[in-house]
Amino acid sequence: MAPTHGGLGRRAGRLRHLPALTLALFLTPIGAGLVGTLLPAFGYLPALGGTRLSFQPWADLFAAPGIERSLWLTVSTGLIATALSLLIVVLFCAAAHDTRLFGRVRDALAPLVALPHVAVAIGLAFLVTPSGWLVRLVSPWLTGFDRPPDYLLVGDPGGLALILAMVIKEVPFLLLMTVGALGQVRAPATLAIARSLGYGPIAAWLKTVLPQVYGQIRLPVYAVLAFSLSVVDMAIVLAPGAPAPLAVQVFRWFRDPDLSFQFLAAAGAVLQVALVVAAIGSWALAERLVAMLGRAWVAGGWRGHDRPWTRALGIAPLLLACALNVASIAGMALWSVAWRWRYPDALPSVWTLDTWTRHLHGLAWPTLVTLVAGLGAAAVALALVVGCLENEQRRGLSVSQRALWLLYLPLLVPQIGFLFGVQVVLVSTGLDGGWLALVWAHLLFVLPYVFLALADPYRAFDEHFARTGLCLGASPARVFWTVKTPMLLRSIMLALAVGFAVSVALYLPTIFAGGGRFATLTTEAVALAGGNDRRVLGIYTLVQSALPLLLFLLALGVPAWLYRDRRALQVA
Repeated sequence: MAPTHGGLGRRAGRLRHLPALTLALFLTPIGAGLVGTLLPAFGYLPALGGTRLSFQPWADLFAAPGIERSLWLTVSTGLIATALSLLIVVLFCAAAHDTRLFGRVRDALAPLVALPHVAVAIGLAFLVTPSGWLVRLVSPWLTGFDRPPDYLLVGDPGGLALILAMVIKEVPFLLLMTVGALGQVRAPATLAIARSLGYGPIAAWLKTVLPQVYGQIRLPVYAVLAFSLSVVDMAIVLAPGAPAPLAVQVFRWFRDPDLSFQFLAAAGAVLQVALVVAAIGSWALAERLVAMLGRAWVAGGWRGHDRPWTRALGIAPLLLACALNVASIAGMALWSVAWRWRYPDALPSVWTLDTWTRHLHGLAWPTLVTLVAGLGAAAVALALVVGCLENEQRRGLSVSQRALWLLYLPLLVPQIGFLFGVQVVLVSTGLDGGWLALVWAHLLFVLPYVFLALADPYRAFDEHFARTGLCLGASPARVFWTVKTPMLLRSIMLALAVGFAVSVALYLPTIFAGGGRFATLTTEAVALAGGNDRRVLGIYTLVQSALPLLLFLLALGVPAWLYRDRRALQVA
């Protein structure tokens, strides 16, 4: 990776050390956390009297009631949710790639991705319960139900509600990653050639574009798989409780007042990591099998003359997923201002703001913690990412596949698998329960998303502008602040908004790093989800969703307002 921009390369200065510092900031805690989890899994935790290695935690783990069912529930829900999410995105892209609808959905992705996972899960629970909004909308005039029907979906033994929630939440993320990947391949030219050979739109996309795009989104797919196998907050709201998925069960053992359960929990966390590694390995083997079958299918010559109904079938699932995201939040917004909402009324019969006035004081502290942790982690991540990308451009470097794997590591390793070890390290150093520990824990997960959001726009910046500034005698720092930053302001602010949205949704990092001293809107929403007061839950869910959406609006509006009189200025 030899430098190609000599002038900028000589001016890289201290930026050359920033990538190593960035990797150390978020890889060191992961490594220490994995070690801190692995040792107690084999009985070694001196603070609790475990000074000798032992396999007793593993014996206790496999003897735990319902552990087989818990493992099966974890694997089945994770794999099914990931496969369905990927299938929905692929079919939508194949059916709608050259339509106006594709552009409209693409423009709406950022707010959908910003919605917190647990907010969507809580809203979906209200939608699909027997007394939920979906049943109310068609009752009794269509269903004949004058009282809630007798069926179980939330908490069902097969985890169907959890699968549905993960699908509708991960589909926008995977589509966003796919849209970015499409910009890296020559999709229009490829499709034009395939169409000239007689292939229908869907067949042309699947046979010529998908093989190029999938290589670009492989790591995001693995991240979705790892998340689906180890999600805790959504599973607490929607999954069965006895037995619960493995990650939830491990979390309960970690939180048990009996400290002897720490060894059992550590063994379960290591097993969770092994499950994710095995699932990713199995998925990679399945990719090779599908590739072999796909080559035979491509060579078969089927041209797929599409019909309108085939396009509709490809488009409908993604639109339904997006609609459920919006309806989930809308339903909770209605509950937050409802005083009386009896079944089967489709809308509240009495409206009020009393619930808001009674709980505004209680909202203050969780909202403050959410803002400080989110903005702090996002700002630090943005500074590190911008510095790394600027160093990359000045020195003419390119990011290798190995570096991308390192970047995705916090998303590929289950949170429950290393956060306990991070907590052990924080306790031993006296840093637990402080603001620094909280922001740092959030930074581990915020930084990869900020990099993904900013990398492509930053690399697409036309360096001729920077070179012109240098030729006029400006320093690299002045060129950065007066030329590059204004032109990339929109992308920089959007990356900040993405990082903040990720932080708002984090549950386990707040629990483990906060030492019980910090409550965010997410932790409060999960705690309230077990209660029966949908009005209060609606308030917390709505505020939790509104904060990242507000930041996204600012990210779009501020650059447009600042440069409203400079139409010639490129704002990326």
